[in-house]
Amino acid sequence: MSIPLSPDSIPDALPGPPFFGALLRVVWQHVRDRMLQAIHEAGFVDFQEAHFAVFSFPLPDGMRSSELARQKRMSRQAVNYLLSQLEDLGYVERRAADGSDRRLVYLTPRGHEVVAAIFGCLRQLHEQWSKEVGKERFDDFVEVLKQLSTKAQEPTNR
Repeated sequence: MSIPLSPDSIPDALPGPPFFGALLRVVWQHVRDRMLQAIHEAGFVDFQEAHFAVFSFPLPDGMRSSELARQKRMSRQAVNYLLSQLEDLGYVERRAADGSDRRLVYLTPRGHEVVAAIFGCLRQLHEQWSKEVGKERFDDFVEVLKQLSTKAQEPTNR
């Protein structure tokens, strides 16, 4: 019979919960809440949290809806449902590029205003968190996230 080892008894063991994934989720939810608040405060009260699936990096300006669905890991039907909502609200439009019959998604001026509200909110959070934890530590944190983000986008051998 084996005796289970506690994480403290294993050299170089990972720390216990909450693990970094949960911590990232908590922070990300806070960021989304702040962005939605900023969007609503800018007068776009019809913008819903579900619309972030379209209004997230990279923005879909000049993109096919099928490519958007692939990038966001959503079904084409779900993306088209959101795009229809956003079109009705005046945030995006689907139109064919010159010389093509294939419709692409474009942000409208109203959509660009939402993006400006999002970017303004993110700049404020960046400044606030830089002050809270120190500019050097926060800059290091952002660089680590950039490095991990790049690594996460590389093809894997699954």
